[in-house]
Amino acid sequence: MIRMSIQLTTAEVLGLWHNVHLALVRDDEPDLSARQVTILLTIYLEAPPHTVRDLAARLGVSKPVITRALDTMGKLGLVSRRRDEKDKRNVLIQRTVEGALFVERLADTISVRAQELRADL
Repeated sequence: MIRMSIQLTTAEVLGLWHNVHLALVRDDEPDLSARQVTILLTIYLEAPPHTVRDLAARLGVSKPVITRALDTMGKLGLVSRRRDEKDKRNVLIQRTVEGALFVERLADTISVRAQELRADL
């Protein structure tokens, strides 16, 4: 795939951001905060293993912030947690099929909105 770099104005970048979020507001997907999306994308885009401690350090937030986000995402089936058999102090965060599908749909939404923007340029 050949990728082409395009220069966007501040208004175009913000318009793209707005259009992506507007699409997310209008669809049937769970409403995730920016923090939750960032944590979810970290889990799905970076190689495992993922622990609460590592995610907190990587993202520069506290462990309770990660735990609260994981509680919400766990209830939605986007991630799961289990104790690390090698070190019982660690909780491993695992990907789920539902989470992978959510991330894929998010990528599709961003791609469609970016293509619409490119067509308007």
